[in-house]
Amino acid sequence: MEVNVLSTEPESGVPGDEFKEKFKKNHDITFYRRQRDKAVSQYFASLETLLLTDRGASLELCERDSQNRLSLQIRATQNGTVRVSIDELQPVKQRYHVSDVLVGEMTYEPLRVHWKREDCVCLTWGLGQYQLLVSFLPFKLEISCDGEEIVTLNPENKLYFETLQDPTRSSSNSCQGDENQCGLLKETFRQFEDIKANGPSSVGMDLSLHGFNHTYGLPEHADTLVLKDTSVSEAYRLYNLDVFGYDINSRLGLYGSVPVLIAHKPERTAGVFWLNASETLVDVKYNSEPNENEDEPPGKKSKIAPQTDVRWISESGTIDCFILLGPTAAQVFSQYAQLTGYQALPPLFSLGYHQCRWNYEDEADVKAVDAGFDSHSIPYDVMWLDIEHTNGKRYFTWDSKLFPNPAELQRHLQKKNRKLVVISDPHIKIDPDWSFYCEAKDGGHFVKNREGAVYEGTCWPGESNYLDFSSSKTRSWYARQFSLSKYEGSTESLFVWNDMNEPSVFNGPEQTMPKDAVHFGGWEHRELHNLYGFYQHMATFEGLLTRSGGTERPFILSRSFFAGSQRLGAIWTGDNVATWEYLKISIPMLLSLSLTGIQFCGADVGGFVQDPDPELLVRWYQAGALQPFFRGHSAKVTKRREPWLFGVEVTSAIRSAVQDRYCLLPYWYTLFHQAHVSALPPIRPLWVEFPSDSSTFAVENQYMIGSALLVCPVTDPGVTEVRVLLPGSDELWYDTNTAEVHKGARTLDLPVTLNTVPVFQRGGTVVPRRAGCGSSTADLQQHPITLTVALDTKGNADGVVYLDDGHSFSYRDQKQFCLCRFSMRVGRLVSSCADDKGSFVSDDKVESVVILGLNSLKRKPKLKSGAARTPVMFEFDVKRGPLSFVSPYNGGTRAQPSPNTHCSSANGSSPKRRL
Repeated sequence: MEVNVLSTEPESGVPGDEFKEKFKKNHDITFYRRQRDKAVSQYFASLETLLLTDRGASLELCERDSQNRLSLQIRATQNGTVRVSIDELQPVKQRYHVSDVLVGEMTYEPLRVHWKREDCVCLTWGLGQYQLLVSFLPFKLEISCDGEEIVTLNPENKLYFETLQDPTRSSSNSCQGDENQCGLLKETFRQFEDIKANGPSSVGMDLSLHGFNHTYGLPEHADTLVLKDTSVSEAYRLYNLDVFGYDINSRLGLYGSVPVLIAHKPERTAGVFWLNASETLVDVKYNSEPNENEDEPPGKKSKIAPQTDVRWISESGTIDCFILLGPTAAQVFSQYAQLTGYQALPPLFSLGYHQCRWNYEDEADVKAVDAGFDSHSIPYDVMWLDIEHTNGKRYFTWDSKLFPNPAELQRHLQKKNRKLVVISDPHIKIDPDWSFYCEAKDGGHFVKNREGAVYEGTCWPGESNYLDFSSSKTRSWYARQFSLSKYEGSTESLFVWNDMNEPSVFNGPEQTMPKDAVHFGGWEHRELHNLYGFYQHMATFEGLLTRSGGTERPFILSRSFFAGSQRLGAIWTGDNVATWEYLKISIPMLLSLSLTGIQFCGADVGGFVQDPDPELLVRWYQAGALQPFFRGHSAKVTKRREPWLFGVEVTSAIRSAVQDRYCLLPYWYTLFHQAHVSALPPIRPLWVEFPSDSSTFAVENQYMIGSALLVCPVTDPGVTEVRVLLPGSDELWYDTNTAEVHKGARTLDLPVTLNTVPVFQRGGTVVPRRAGCGSSTADLQQHPITLTVALDTKGNADGVVYLDDGHSFSYRDQKQFCLCRFSMRVGRLVSSCADDKGSFVSDDKVESVVILGLNSLKRKPKLKSGAARTPVMFEFDVKRGPLSFVSPYNGGTRAQPSPNTHCSSANGSSPKRRL
């Protein structure tokens, strides 16, 4: 939420130039200018210092001119990840190292010398397929696999490392008369002064990705899926900022940062993870154009191999760079998840629809909206309350006039199996009469300013202090505030929304905290700025986890995030605008997040600010229903936009989109299980599924939901036809609206109405749905499962369904889960157990099966379980539709399979329409 009467932001509409000028451009960032303007720094590696251990190799680097000495560590893992770490050899004080992002202690392989020469040494590990070539003068590190060079570090000698200065030896007079030197110790942006206690401390390095000319990632930016060449434009900035109504097609950093870049070419996917929490800028340059060769005849051009050059520049910290060698996209996702953690398995209710507004006025308003969903037969699971529910913007409190009985309100919703989410921001109102504030201050839980006093900034409550979540002590204290005994008016069905946690400071530089503020341990804010929201998210997660005694899965939405936030919950794309352009850009934004591990993500349906017209609102609901996190949200200055306020046609279209979402939740939940155990993102760009098809590499208006569904949300007004790319020359694609089949490797012009969205099921897949949806996710189990089996060109199909109790950690601790596989081969659909570790006994039943792709029925379908064969009710019309059949047993057959359970149907290859 972001319409701010205390700052310069407008009360409605998109901010103007005055607001946007509060944020820096590249030329305003002095450490970036220093590195870009400096001539190459030639570091050489000392062979005499090479040391091999059972955890890798180390050696010293020395800068030729300054004689600054650095420590280089090279480590490798069995799964194909190389870690390159560079720090000062003998610093005057310890530099900041990012903690709490990596999960557990990594297991490294011993490196061995493969061969060496006077000017270089080649290291390898494991079976020897990987080689690390270390060149000494100048220093360069080439990483190869089976003779193919993949990545080169420091190819252009742009390794840069500013060593810390002894603050006791720096004086205010040391830079008099030297404007540049003064800029190193102190700089000013607008009216804000930044004092650098340790002097300049920036680090940077360049690398080349060989054979690649498509790169992705580096969220969060409102920009294209494929990263742009920044040679003549702004670099990608990773600096968490509260940017209301952000510009589209911009590299300005937004609310969160994930310093991960993914590179892809037909033969390989690779990744780079730059573990640094300070402000970071990334330049990308593609080198794939043919060039003139002096030895060639005039006018003739010779081709050069594609290459992407990437330069990372960070304000402080150390260099800690992970190269993820793949070679497949799935392996890159897994390699990254093994470093920073897998996506948390969300509670099932959080995959339903969420209704939010700044602000629902009072308890009566909440109950009326809740009843409106029921009376219009639109399912939803969660009601949200923004800042106005509190007593004067004091978090963990309630406005006694507007919400006098919050526990009763939660029980009212819980009777319908619905939840309530409330906001909890990191700024704390300065109020000596408020016990929460006093306890935080007395406990030393606030960030301090550079003089050592408690830092003060302004946000929604006015003058505020900011909790120092970088301290584990503070995180533990904050987590305890969510206990039912401490948080008056809360119940087990209350969940949490962390907002404004970049952190947002209305009167701060770039509307955030000054870089010279001081955190626990004496660390300046500049060192860990991008971790601030991550740490609040962590503390809130621990609070809800502790509240349940460690048994229930928490749900927390956070606006700010960093690498590893996927372990903690969901994020959203912040303060968007109700225009078609923002609907369109939400797709590449969410795909970029998904590629970099932040897979439970979404955008405010309808746009946070301004009023969407009815058509835009319908199309946004349709798009949101096909994205992981599905929440409608709007600012208090906008008109009310509950789905039933725009007429019967709009209500019907929105109802249909939401109901379709609920019916598809067995598939969504299965995809989140896969993300939780294998890191495969629930939504993914087409190229992830079709890695050798270059026509998919830049597609950003359509994407895959899992491996089975291709979707193309309608993001333009007034259209009656949408162009859809159907990839794969050997693929079949079934229109889920008509069951019409289309061959792959073609572009299709598909007619659409206000009620339809292009969705195709891929041949060779099985998609589970519920036969109905009820009023919330808790009602889903009352509806049996329907399987849609889409045959490929060989008449085969496969799919899985994951089931557990939907809310607890029993799936993890007691193996209370069921993973069921469905396979179609030679006319037989067979169900089997896909993981025999699971012991969950589900009451879910498969009632009906629809098979797409049959052109003949050679025998009547029968259900076989053990030795018994039972006829089933079926429909099959070659001219009108696919084969569909229903279990002969009352209520269907169990989703949890018995051994050798299968249903025999027929062979065939031509598709028809589905029911």
